[in-house]
Amino acid sequence: MRLTGHKIAVLMESDFYEPEILYYRHRFPEEGAEIHFLSRLWGEPRQTFTGHEHRMPFTVTESFEDVDEFALKEFSAVIVPSGMVADRLRYTEDPRRLPPAALFLRRAFADPAIVKGIICHGMWLAAPVAGMVRDRRAVVHNNLLGDLRNMGGVYVDEDVVVDEDLVTARTGDHCHLFARRIIDLLAARPHGAPALRGNDSPAVAASR
Repeated sequence: MRLTGHKIAVLMESDFYEPEILYYRHRFPEEGAEIHFLSRLWGEPRQTFTGHEHRMPFTVTESFEDVDEFALKEFSAVIVPSGMVADRLRYTEDPRRLPPAALFLRRAFADPAIVKGIICHGMWLAAPVAGMVRDRRAVVHNNLLGDLRNMGGVYVDEDVVVDEDLVTARTGDHCHLFARRIIDLLAARPHGAPALRGNDSPAVAASR
């Protein structure tokens, strides 16, 4: 299994896209990776979220607010999924402070050894942090074209775009292509090593 020893974090909230989340739950472990679903638990041991399409319940027991610098480095990838997850995670009690989830994403972006996966409306979570995707090649849902350009991102009209340690995809229905690119990137390097230049990676090229 190509991803044995790798850990992947998926951020969660309500109004997630059920087919996408269920795909990740099975596909990454199929390659040997541990998958962890993280959210804000608000001081509780667990939170149960509901899906956008079928109101499917999904219980999360791990908080990204408990992930310190050492624990963060154990993750090979951090994924922001589609649906309204990113919008819900952008909530902040204090308008003067960045949302905790956006701060967590900023920490992940600061480490080139962590692959950042953002799909569809997930790019909303990057918006509160100025400059985080500036000059980065990416694709988003068509409804977010203005958001990406206002954040300084470089829009690429492809279903999946790899820019070094950043992998983006157009919609939740492209989750299988998105996951495959992430798997290929992680399999092409040892755990903890910086990402290869995405579109130049032999594994990525071979997956097309």
